[in-house]
Amino acid sequence: MMDRASIEKILRNPETWRFVKFLFVGGLNTLFGYVVFALLVLAGLEDQTALVIAYFIGVIWNYFTHARLVFDAKGYGQVPAYIAVYVALYALNAGALHLLTSAGLIPLLAQAVILPFAAILSFIFLSKVLTGYFPFQRKPA
Repeated sequence: MMDRASIEKILRNPETWRFVKFLFVGGLNTLFGYVVFALLVLAGLEDQTALVIAYFIGVIWNYFTHARLVFDAKGYGQVPAYIAVYVALYALNAGALHLLTSAGLIPLLAQAVILPFAAILSFIFLSKVLTGYFPFQRKPA
């Protein structure tokens, strides 16, 4: 059990509030990406094709929301690394989607199961890309 001083220290840490903002913006980004994915699947696209298109649109949308609203990053210098993180996340997501649909889940439910794990991984790696350090790690001098 944490004492009051420990809780206050956590609440005063700017990284705590960055994480809260990331969760809020990430929730909006996730909803945006899932809606794009769902609309594409419901329009008749194969699930993996819908995922590629949803990821492409989502990366563009997410860069602007993450860079500006969460990490206060300026310019476009981090775009290549940001895209690389999303390519890796896409590969993990596509593999997980394939496994879950092969196990019998419908694509919409399978993607919903994957979302929380994808969100946690994205915070960890996007923090590094857009700030130069991992979350809750000491800032480099």
